[in-house]
Amino acid sequence: MASASTTHTPVYPEYFADPYVWRAGKNYFAIGTGEHEASGGIGARVFPLLQSSDLQHWKFIDHALVPPASLVGTHFWAPEVVEHEHRFYLYYSAGFGDKGHQLRVAASDHAHGPFHDLGHALVDPNACSFAIDAHAFRDDDGQWYLFYARDFLQCSGDQRPGTALMAARMKSMTEIENEGQVVLRARHDWQRFERDRPMYGGRWDWHTLEGPFLRKHGGRYYCFYSGGRWENESYGVDYAVADHVLGPYSDAGGEARPRVLRTIPGGLLGPGHNSVITGPDGKTDFLVYHAWDSGMTARRMFIEPLVWTADGPRAQTLASVGQF
Repeated sequence: MASASTTHTPVYPEYFADPYVWRAGKNYFAIGTGEHEASGGIGARVFPLLQSSDLQHWKFIDHALVPPASLVGTHFWAPEVVEHEHRFYLYYSAGFGDKGHQLRVAASDHAHGPFHDLGHALVDPNACSFAIDAHAFRDDDGQWYLFYARDFLQCSGDQRPGTALMAARMKSMTEIENEGQVVLRARHDWQRFERDRPMYGGRWDWHTLEGPFLRKHGGRYYCFYSGGRWENESYGVDYAVADHVLGPYSDAGGEARPRVLRTIPGGLLGPGHNSVITGPDGKTDFLVYHAWDSGMTARRMFIEPLVWTADGPRAQTLASVGQF
């Protein structure tokens, strides 16, 4: 598996954005956003589901989610699956293009599905009209937390308008206690999505933080996230760190550019939306993410070792080209 770390070769040849990998028994499973649900095409099921024994060789199983009977959206994004008490929960967002996304949860008795929507939004759409990229994290004491991204227009200090990160304590696998609290707001130029973007009846210098993923390492909480514009080379992965699961989080050191993973000319284009999984040896952490093909026609899944340096987590590919 380690030999794939510098090849910049996707581990699965088809469109597979927002990849999330988890382990169930002896097998690894990967779920992601497929081409059709990313662009508004809904079939009998959505979200391609893959299986592997080694993180290197993947086979397609089926599409995981049976869409809700009621029309909650035409676009289905960023699925993640966790297991709790022998049941599997799939978190995702549904909406209409880049408008009106809500967080949903579905369940199955099997890792391979099918998953059926449980009939309600996790965050009230009337109070939050755009919520995406749900990530469920279980702390050492067994308590679950839901991390997600939502839009902010209010700014103070160096905070910038745009999509940013939240976290909420979960009452159950299908309910959060409240909308939660801010984890991180956009503050840096590299996180800009678009200048003068028309949004919410105005025009904004819009910034984006999305795709949160939490990993506890060395007693601290690392919230990985993607920033910039997913459609171009500005996209990359950075992190914020805290001593408590709900923060406060600091991204000090990430002012100039994303530190974990970023575009490498001639190698990777617009990499981001990561998850982290421990490999078959039980020790090595791997970074799972998508990046564009050279023609920017499809996002595909890549996997490479994650290096925990004295300065924080880094993709091994950056070391191979001297970009640490």
